[in-house]
Amino acid sequence: MQVLKFGGSSVATAETIRQVLALAEAAARRHPTVVVVSALSGVTDALIRAGHQAATNDVGYQEQLRELEHRHLALVRELLPLTGQSSVLSFVKTHCNELESLCNGVFALGELSARALDRLVSYGELLSSRIVAAGLAARGTAHQWLDSRQLIRTDARYGHAAVDFATTNAQIQAAVNGAEVALYVAPGFVAAAPDGSTTTLGRGGSDYTAAIFAGALGASQLEIWTDVSGMMTADPRLVRAARPIPRISYQEAMELSHFGAKVLYPPTIQPVMRRGIPLWIKNTFAPQDEGTLVEVAPPAHQAIVRGISSIGPVALLRLEGSGMVGIPGFSRRLFAALAQEQINVILITQSSSEHSISVAVSTAEATRAQQAANAEFAAEIGAGRLDPLYREDELAIVALVGEQMKNHPGISGRLFGALGQNGVNIRAIAQGSSEKNISTVIRQQDVRKAINVLHETFFEATTRQVNVVVTGVGNVGGKLLEQLARQQRWLREKLRLNLRVVGLANSRQFVLAEEGIDLTNWQPALAAGAPLSLPALTEQLLALNLRNTVFVDVTASAEVAQVYAGLLARSVAVVACNKVAASSEYENYAHLKALAQEFNTQFLFETNVGAGLPVIGTLGDLLRSGDEVQRLEAVLSGTLNFVFNHYDGSRPFAEVVRQAQAEGYTEPDPRLDLTGVDVARKILILAREAGHALEMSDVENASFLPVSCLEGDVPAFYEQLAAHEPHFRALYEAAAANGEKLRFVASFAAGQARVGLQALPPHHDLYSLQGKDNAVLFYTNRYTQQPLVIKGAGAGAEVTASGVFADILRAVQS
Repeated sequence: MQVLKFGGSSVATAETIRQVLALAEAAARRHPTVVVVSALSGVTDALIRAGHQAATNDVGYQEQLRELEHRHLALVRELLPLTGQSSVLSFVKTHCNELESLCNGVFALGELSARALDRLVSYGELLSSRIVAAGLAARGTAHQWLDSRQLIRTDARYGHAAVDFATTNAQIQAAVNGAEVALYVAPGFVAAAPDGSTTTLGRGGSDYTAAIFAGALGASQLEIWTDVSGMMTADPRLVRAARPIPRISYQEAMELSHFGAKVLYPPTIQPVMRRGIPLWIKNTFAPQDEGTLVEVAPPAHQAIVRGISSIGPVALLRLEGSGMVGIPGFSRRLFAALAQEQINVILITQSSSEHSISVAVSTAEATRAQQAANAEFAAEIGAGRLDPLYREDELAIVALVGEQMKNHPGISGRLFGALGQNGVNIRAIAQGSSEKNISTVIRQQDVRKAINVLHETFFEATTRQVNVVVTGVGNVGGKLLEQLARQQRWLREKLRLNLRVVGLANSRQFVLAEEGIDLTNWQPALAAGAPLSLPALTEQLLALNLRNTVFVDVTASAEVAQVYAGLLARSVAVVACNKVAASSEYENYAHLKALAQEFNTQFLFETNVGAGLPVIGTLGDLLRSGDEVQRLEAVLSGTLNFVFNHYDGSRPFAEVVRQAQAEGYTEPDPRLDLTGVDVARKILILAREAGHALEMSDVENASFLPVSCLEGDVPAFYEQLAAHEPHFRALYEAAAANGEKLRFVASFAAGQARVGLQALPPHHDLYSLQGKDNAVLFYTNRYTQQPLVIKGAGAGAEVTASGVFADILRAVQS
């Protein structure tokens, strides 16, 4: 004997019912089978609505009933051949008339009793099961329709009746055992009290009916047919990578179901769990899928966590006060008060100091719970021994479930670490003594991110999703996108990172796409984007609330730098090629660094100094390993090094500067480079990273440009360069006469930072720099006489983009 239960989505249309009929017939050919049927999808809710409308003298119930009658009659006409319709149409019409009479009575009384409501909602299953039975008859399949009201005996607690199993089991066995047919059809959800009045089995009632039949008959298995292919590692609507769980224990299944996995309702499976009957969860619309087998003792498996589930919205209620400490009975009184109001407590946690106790309840029940608790403890609250019950809304519970967790230390640590790195704040924690479940209360809006992060942590060892937003898609930004596109496959295969760009912005437009932007054809997507508004961009990005998000700034914009703080405070990592933030007022620089630390994220700006050279990273490594910087000397401008390596007096200085600009080494306004302001910013950043609280005004800048070169616009700047050619030639000739080379040098020592043009002798470490090279000399406690030297290309779109790329990877791998 086996029992098959089909849910509302499985019997919603004639097409789906035909699939049900085929599955039932196939099952009956193997073993005797009982088919339990839910009401058509949405019918139970519609009946409840109609009843409440009638009770409140809302004539809208009449339209509800007409729609239900029309739906069932249309279904019969579509499902059955014309010759088989008459008796079924008559059955539907008769029962719909009964429904109308019942609602008319409710309307006249202005009251809907629990008994009347049970009778009202029972019609959904009675109609659907009769239609399914008629479908079998039309196909010539021998079967018997069973009236569950005559077999399942309950008490008279209407709406959530308790089953009398001794009587029920005997009646089911008498009706089925020894019968000649191999296939039975029964309505789910419905039963009867000892006086014969209709009762219902509450939430998950049709599953409960099926489990009752299976337990009574000692079935070899129970199959629950629904619209998903078994229990999943997470809700597939939230986690794309969720996958079916092939086998799971009853305890694990109940834990997942308690916290929102709606495939099963825990109390309904008790009859089969007690008897150790295997339970299959199958998909009516994909019957070839294996589904999930729920059993008492599934085989050992390697997965530590079996699944992740969530439930919400919930409210967290906290009772606290010094009057609780050491006084017994507060918990009992709180739970008794909630039970009196029939409020279900989803989660409980209590501080070890006994100063407070917190419970999570459904948001729909939170007001009643708050009122009940405040009334129960009114005397203590009035005397100041307890605070009024504190309530926090818009929360949800996310739970890890798995029997193997008790054998593996560190699961909680991984959970908290993964959530913390993504800015998910945990409001409360609970773990059962069996260690099958670790539950966290978080903000409702963080549920999608949290479940994806945890699924990635515990189930997706092969990949980690990284979401990148790039602002500034010009020379360097464009090269960065090319590099990201080229490396996506390598990152997946070698680093197990699924890196996708979900946002782009330039000075005119921005686009955000949660599913990612095609990096081989990103220009049309950006061109079709919204007009750029930095507040709108950040607001929409934070509203997406994506995990492992990195905001990349490849601009020189002070306005873009102003959004860093808000992003860091939401645990969005910031990678800045833009030097504005790190060289701004020290208070702002320190604030951004502190935010990154506080919210467990990254603020990285390696390319602020030396383009793609590992200058800031090396400095950090020195300091973290206990070294101390005594002195720095550096050539930090690829532009100025290019200019002085190419200027030998044979060509005008202005012409060499134009060449540097044409080849992309200078800012759009070359004065930013030639005045030394950019170099001053860089040495300031290095000094700060070395632990010194300097401001830009503290950096001494000995400019080599005549004052007149700084007046007017860029064309005027070039005119003044040409006019002052003798000045630049004199600088060059004076150095060349001594065998020296001109270098624009930045230095830091004894708390003082300086930048300026120097003539360096051949033995100096900075003398032999070529082209656009940068070099940094670190003199530290360890590197005293011979400095640690970092040298290489310090300008160029490709190398700068590669440095930004490296920062992105550091941000997500830390």
